[in-house]
Amino acid sequence: MTGIRKVFAAVLVGLAVTVSAAAPAAARTAQAAPAAQADKLKLAVAGDGAQGVTIQASYADGRRLEQVVRLVLTATGPDGQKVGPVQLEPQPEGHGFYSSGPVLSTGTWKVTVNSPAPLQSKATATVQARAAQSPPVPEPVAVNKATDGAGGAGAGWWPFAAAGLVLVAAAMGVAMLFGRRRTD
Repeated sequence: MTGIRKVFAAVLVGLAVTVSAAAPAAARTAQAAPAAQADKLKLAVAGDGAQGVTIQASYADGRRLEQVVRLVLTATGPDGQKVGPVQLEPQPEGHGFYSSGPVLSTGTWKVTVNSPAPLQSKATATVQARAAQSPPVPEPVAVNKATDGAGGAGAGWWPFAAAGLVLVAAAMGVAMLFGRRRTD
């Protein structure tokens, strides 16, 4: 067999193995889709550390939520204040992660999150809303330059980089030298 035929045969065998391995996985996914529609959601409701609420939605058995669901937030706060209903949008932090943004004022709130059909669920939590805080201002750091003419701490990496390039070039040269030999 010539080299081209060997490569072509290897590609065909690899393709056949890939297709045969993917077929059972595709069948399981197709069977799991209707079952997932009938599941209930597990909603984990928590404060975001400021004046908002975060919700992590997953299936009740712990599977990750792959689809977007409609979540609605209502809250009752200090002095009978009410917020909502607020429809929550999915956030880019991950599958099933929802956030309300700053909708609560400072105080203790009783937050309820509902999910309508087909994935009905309801979760209630007590959230402590705080005023948003900005991070502390960093103190300035004095930068001292070396006066002894040593060249700094980063000067020692050049010899290693040069040695690495020489080794890579040598390895490529050896591969090209032995790769061109033909046996008849």
